[in-house]
Amino acid sequence: MDTGSTSAHVRQLLETAAREDPRIQLELRSGTGQALAWNAALSLATGEFVALLDPEDELAEHALYVLAEEFESHPDADLAYSDDDRIDGQGRFVDPHFKPDWNLDLLRSHDYIARLCAMRRERVVDVGGYRAGFRGSESYDLCLRVARNGHVRHVPFVLYHRRLHGLGDSGDAAVRAVQEHLGSSAQAAVGPLPDTRRMRWPIPDPAPLVSLVIPTRDALPLLETCVESILHTTEYKSFEIIVIDNQSAARDTLAYFSALQQRGVARVVRFDQPFNFSAINNAGVREARGQVVALLNNDLEAIEPGWLEEMVSHALRPEIGAVGARLLYPDRTVQHGGILLGVGGVAGHAHKLSPERDPGYFRRAQVAQEMSAVTAACLAIRRETYLAVGGFDETLAVAFNDVDFCLRVGETGLRNLWTPFATLIHHESRSRGADDTASKRARFHQEIRRMHARWGDVLQNDPAYNSNLTLESEDFALAWPPRVRKPWQ
Repeated sequence: MDTGSTSAHVRQLLETAAREDPRIQLELRSGTGQALAWNAALSLATGEFVALLDPEDELAEHALYVLAEEFESHPDADLAYSDDDRIDGQGRFVDPHFKPDWNLDLLRSHDYIARLCAMRRERVVDVGGYRAGFRGSESYDLCLRVARNGHVRHVPFVLYHRRLHGLGDSGDAAVRAVQEHLGSSAQAAVGPLPDTRRMRWPIPDPAPLVSLVIPTRDALPLLETCVESILHTTEYKSFEIIVIDNQSAARDTLAYFSALQQRGVARVVRFDQPFNFSAINNAGVREARGQVVALLNNDLEAIEPGWLEEMVSHALRPEIGAVGARLLYPDRTVQHGGILLGVGGVAGHAHKLSPERDPGYFRRAQVAQEMSAVTAACLAIRRETYLAVGGFDETLAVAFNDVDFCLRVGETGLRNLWTPFATLIHHESRSRGADDTASKRARFHQEIRRMHARWGDVLQNDPAYNSNLTLESEDFALAWPPRVRKPWQ
């Protein structure tokens, strides 16, 4: 579709190509908007699938083959997208974007799909094609509508090479596209970075009770900071605090327990058994009265008024399972940005040690998105879901119990989610100590073996990550060799 090329050689090139190859159809549309021009091109299309290409960009030579193979292998798919990279001023391929598999909350937050995106033509026509009034976001708007039913496939190959100008969207138009996609279920707003959105999900009135479960053993300075920061900072008021006392003995700690109960701000439940993080949290959830339970380490510090409201708003969504927060070290670098499966052998934390305001890998450190797992250091979930999957596995006493739990939640069809809009400080593991004894190291390796026996294949193929990215570090570096399988091999 030529919407008015002014260069004679471009027009001549297009006319020559159309004469020499019957698969090329050329139509001149002068003075029309992009949506009208693209719909006109769509009306000429006879293929089962359509893909929008920008004139400055390039396809990999095997791009159409790989897409065709994907659609042939998954005949119910309405949309398939690939990874991409950019072409710099010297013609080099740079800045590869290795994308996660279908991730609806990430797409709402940021158009990570972009190019190359092929859609079933019949489905595109059914949803009304490209729409005027979304200048700069016409493709994003169409993608949201076509992908609504979730019949989406991701091809983990760089099939599209973009010029360095990038795609981008026009902020207001993108927000409107997402808002129409959401309807009245949530409110979309401009996000913290260009080309990003933030969704605000409603909470019923009256707000449901949330049970905050905090295990501890002595460590009064940490516990006091945790509890008092929650009480003084949190705007969401419908919560109860349940402190699970795992054999505390210090007089000042016991005195603080008494004071909490006298003030009526917490219940203290005794867990008089050897340390087992899974068993302690299961005991706390059994004591919980709330519709939502939030598991909190005793070494957290609440720093934002809206942290709990943000987590609860997602946890109440019927399609969502576990919800994780962004946790920062005291120096304001990232401790937890969601869990990446397979990194370091079992799991690692995304964007660990990145500065608080760093955008992360293609903006992913600053937007809400689905993750396969989130840390139990700060995790919210509906109590009925927690109980339905059997809670934490008590044979995983210390490590990876949260990963195992989230994967079992995911097996039920629920999506786990991480949000940067609930941020807390995490003084990590200061109360428990390091794994610095032979028995602790033996236990840790046993838990690694148990995770590999149970989830081995899953750990190697995290849908929220990408098989072209490394399992050796938490910084989204390139894997070598990539773990992706080429369809012709």
